[in-house]
Amino acid sequence: MTTPPSGLRERKKQATREALRTAALRLAVERGPDQVRVEDIAEAAGVSPRTYNNYFASREQAIVSAVTADREARIAAAVAARPAGVRLADAVTEAVVEQYTSTGEREHEALLLITTRTALRDAFLDSTAGIEPPLTAVIAERMGDAGAHTARVLAASVAAAVRIALEGWLRPAGSAEAAGSLGAGVLVVPSGSLPDQLRAALSPLAPALDAAEQRTRP
Repeated sequence: MTTPPSGLRERKKQATREALRTAALRLAVERGPDQVRVEDIAEAAGVSPRTYNNYFASREQAIVSAVTADREARIAAAVAARPAGVRLADAVTEAVVEQYTSTGEREHEALLLITTRTALRDAFLDSTAGIEPPLTAVIAERMGDAGAHTARVLAASVAAAVRIALEGWLRPAGSAEAAGSLGAGVLVVPSGSLPDQLRAALSPLAPALDAAEQRTRP
């Protein structure tokens, strides 16, 4: 048996990942997230449970992937696409805000589910860690080889700031008792403006991004 070219393999992997996330969201909407098994998602996508496990570690990851699909790569690509004269801090902030607030019908359905289930909210928040690797590469390229370590620190800080903003956005408004209900599986109505919360969370990183950028200038 001949091995398919790497480009074809990647396209097949992407198609499988898309089929799994689409099936996961559809079944979760139809049955409710708690009534969906990994085996159900795999069958609906036309793959084996073993193949499923090569792409997602849980049903929650697959459902959340419907709203976070490749977002981390799109954030990095948006930063890389900004003109060289654009301040790095501004490029990062605008890329994050744009990618976290541009949602279609499928993403909206997924967000509705995420606000009703603790496990889905946790998976949604955990997905922010995926921002670090591609953003590290983009920042390092902008800074040069000497900035590899700094780039990783900055990218990890951006990922942490985004998570903090999302936690605040998903936190129930009101008393401490209401905040405690975040773990009770009840509906959480997002509070405040997500763009504003993202900008506020990323704002303290601007001096560090500016300083790193200035060190690379002649």
